[in-house]
Amino acid sequence: MNSSVEWRDVKYEEVFQQELRGLECRRKADPSCTVKDIEGVLHHLYIKDGGDGGRGEMMDITMAATLAAHEHFIAQWKAEERS
Repeated sequence: MNSSVEWRDVKYEEVFQQELRGLECRRKADPSCTVKDIEGVLHHLYIKDGGDGGRGEMMDITMAATLAAHEHFIAQWKAEERS
């Protein structure tokens, strides 16, 4: 893999996993936290993402991974509730 692509993939995965860990910790530590709360955070992240004022490639990767982690976490939580 090209090293210029590799660092992007590594950073994306690092942020994605970090966000998932943080979301899981929040869910375990705060019994009042609901999937609606996390959906609210995701909504605000989308707003923040839309206001891209030339933040640069690193922040674009970080934001993409953060959004993906929240979407993944919400989907898993909803699937859990359906089971």
